[in-house]
Amino acid sequence: MCTKTDEIMKKIAILASGEGTNAERIIRYFLEKKTVEVALVITNKPQAGVLKRADRLSVPSLVITAQGFADGEALKVLHRHHIDFIVLAGFLLKVPDAILHDYPNKIVNIHPALLPKFGGKGMYGARVHETVIAAGEKESGITIHYINEQYDEGNTIFQATCPVMPDDTPDALAARVHQLEYEHFPRVIEETILA
Repeated sequence: MCTKTDEIMKKIAILASGEGTNAERIIRYFLEKKTVEVALVITNKPQAGVLKRADRLSVPSLVITAQGFADGEALKVLHRHHIDFIVLAGFLLKVPDAILHDYPNKIVNIHPALLPKFGGKGMYGARVHETVIAAGEKESGITIHYINEQYDEGNTIFQATCPVMPDDTPDALAARVHQLEYEHFPRVIEETILA
């Protein structure tokens, strides 16, 4: 009988800056898989909730500052852990070019709106939902995409939609968008890695 360690597995690093609810979903999704393993969680914030979530699920995690990313420390860590694929799950730093060039078409992000609308620098979290509502949009959703040198401009892999209600608050819309993230992100990661 084969175990996870007996097989050649793809190793994922999750980069996250916040609470880590998406990171936890992704880790749990891959716990029983024999083809993909979440091998590492990296955050740029020492107080990020994702560290506790990773620890509870026995996934190695560490903090690398913005300067550490800029200085190449993160790339060395990714190599040391033999990472094949990188997932951004609420990661708020711009990924350095050295990592982009070392992992071409092997870094995906999730954005809480339907790109190309409502993306770009500074468009994250509640700001996105506030902007969608203020624009009078009838639907919002998620975009899972590869990343490149520009914020939120990499090729789209997958989108899913949800309605924007006439009386929506940013929190109410965020809750529906989060459900889409939880439902689709782990599966789309798996399909993308194994394609």
